[in-house]
Amino acid sequence: MDSLVTDPRLVITVAAVLSYLVGSLSFAVIVSRLFGLSDPRTYGSGNPGATNVLRSGHKGAAVLTLLFDALKGFVPVAIAHHMGMTETAVTLIGLAAFLGHLWPIFFRFEGGKGVATAAGVLLAFNATLGGLVLAVWLLMAVVFRYSSLAALTASLAAPVIQWQLIGAGPMTIGVAIMSALLIWRHAANIQKLLAGQESKLGQKAAPTPPQP
Repeated sequence: MDSLVTDPRLVITVAAVLSYLVGSLSFAVIVSRLFGLSDPRTYGSGNPGATNVLRSGHKGAAVLTLLFDALKGFVPVAIAHHMGMTETAVTLIGLAAFLGHLWPIFFRFEGGKGVATAAGVLLAFNATLGGLVLAVWLLMAVVFRYSSLAALTASLAAPVIQWQLIGAGPMTIGVAIMSALLIWRHAANIQKLLAGQESKLGQKAAPTPPQP
């Protein structure tokens, strides 16, 4: 029994599952309910994330959503670091939290795009890495006022920054996977950007039409 408890593979598996469950907490929906707001999946982009909650006009709810979505990526990875886990294990745990946000088991696997959670994971991976990627996002957001464009640019920059800062390794693969999934989740935004139809940061959006 003791060998099972101390088996690194079992510990990593349990930690990854717990990280996925934490990531599955859709704070955009939870916070909106607490503030008596409409479900963020019913208006704007239909995405349960901080940017869409901001379109409700409630800045406090958007800030809390952003904070908690980032924390659910940061905390599991920080704990894994504190436990002295290997880079591979830490990367898997970070990916699990990110995947939980994208496909949350508690919300019928209908999750967000993962920008804030990915930021939390990157900050926990390495503070400088996370800070530089956030700087890229912030610069693009301030200059162009499109959250999606900022997220796409930061996603492209993240693997390059990681490679240059830390070097190739398991974390490189993890960051590349998160970046690819972030870009894929923004496919509709890319089309809107190209068509000049994308909403800018803070712009109030109309309800999402019901799906046929």
